[in-house]
Amino acid sequence: MTEADSPAPSEAGAGREPGAESVEERVRRLDRAHVFHSWSAQDLIDPLPVARASGSYFWDLSGRRYLDFSSQLVNVNIGYQHPALVAAIAEQAGRLTTLAPGFANEARGEAARLIAEVAPPGLNKVFFTNGGAEANENAVRMARLHTGRHKVLAAYRSYHGATAGAIALTGDPRRWPSEPGSPGVVHYWGPYPYRSAFHATSEAEESERALAHLRATVEVEGPHTVAAVLLETVVGTNGVLVPPPGYLAGVRALCDEFGILLIADEVMAGFGRCGEWFAVDAWGVVPDLITFAKGVNSGYVPLGGVVLSDAVADTFAERPYPGGLTYSGHPLACASAIASINVFREEGLLAHVRRLGDEVIGPGLRALARRHPSVGDVRGLGVFWAVELVRDRETREPLVPFNASGAAAEPMARFAARCREAGLWPFTHFNRTHVVPPCTVSADEVREGLEILDQALTVTDRYTVAG
Repeated sequence: MTEADSPAPSEAGAGREPGAESVEERVRRLDRAHVFHSWSAQDLIDPLPVARASGSYFWDLSGRRYLDFSSQLVNVNIGYQHPALVAAIAEQAGRLTTLAPGFANEARGEAARLIAEVAPPGLNKVFFTNGGAEANENAVRMARLHTGRHKVLAAYRSYHGATAGAIALTGDPRRWPSEPGSPGVVHYWGPYPYRSAFHATSEAEESERALAHLRATVEVEGPHTVAAVLLETVVGTNGVLVPPPGYLAGVRALCDEFGILLIADEVMAGFGRCGEWFAVDAWGVVPDLITFAKGVNSGYVPLGGVVLSDAVADTFAERPYPGGLTYSGHPLACASAIASINVFREEGLLAHVRRLGDEVIGPGLRALARRHPSVGDVRGLGVFWAVELVRDRETREPLVPFNASGAAAEPMARFAARCREAGLWPFTHFNRTHVVPPCTVSADEVREGLEILDQALTVTDRYTVAG
């Protein structure tokens, strides 16, 4: 362990009097006594106390270092503790810490200008929120008011947030406990070549058949009732599903045909994650509304928003928009967003991300697939990848069942535990592990993580028909 890796005395509990409570013990006690955690059975969890972080790593209070292949919740795009963002927040705090959204402010205006500048052409206004769920809620509200229609189509394999409207838009099982949800949401099947709902045998067939399914859904719902199609440009938590060629352009054309707005949820895929400012840029598609959060400032201060096309913004030129948030465009958050966008430019991070995906992560994961019978599929781009784990490559039986929990999820739990024991913090969901490190991660750090994945996959190999 190097000096940089060693825990500070307060982290390790060194120097305390015999019998005195250590920092780690105190943190755990306070957490268990007073913090109510999301998505969890409170008595069945034991949250890891984290002491500090830097770059692509974080340390727990015992001094153990973890290479973060999850970017927390796929949001720490700029890496931990980037000095430019820390300085920008401190400088803004010294001048103006908070301001109601009805005022104009330099940080707020400049952040909006920079976001509009990197957005596709024709999207020039930004409505700020505190995060992605609120961004999706407001985008849907804007679409309904702009079109005068009420239905919104969203994919089954999707996650759009946990507020009342956003969880209704979500397609995955996290919406079930909140049902019945907000009215007007219709779910559809998006493309997923590895597990095609359309019995496709190629990406071209998958794209064509998924578009035909979406068209049929619009037709039977009544095009005159549909305000928007909402989709994650690259589906995130539900599989890192990269759209096949022609699909996004086809959705855009379908929306144009029926006067439907296209909302691109780029909360996870945007701001460098896919090697572009916004993932739609990779396909040359221009949505009517883009929602963002996470990577815009890596969560240093909560921030999200909606980028509006000129046509949608004009709807509210003389008609009040009926929505708002106390902390919309918070100065500290906007200052960190400005710094983040500038860092992306100055450090050439978009090109760096594309190189990592093309030359390091993609080839490295495909090499793991050749060695491990539990790897059924590898897919992704930039620093946004999924490794799908199976029991049988021929039948594609998932390593664990859909939405598995408890004993049924044991193979994935053991895989994740092996990763953590070796100093890698993974992102797992259902039968997949996602490789989603910060955009600032180095090639050597990626290789370090791939070596640990190589070791951990021996655990999942034991559950295969070949094991």
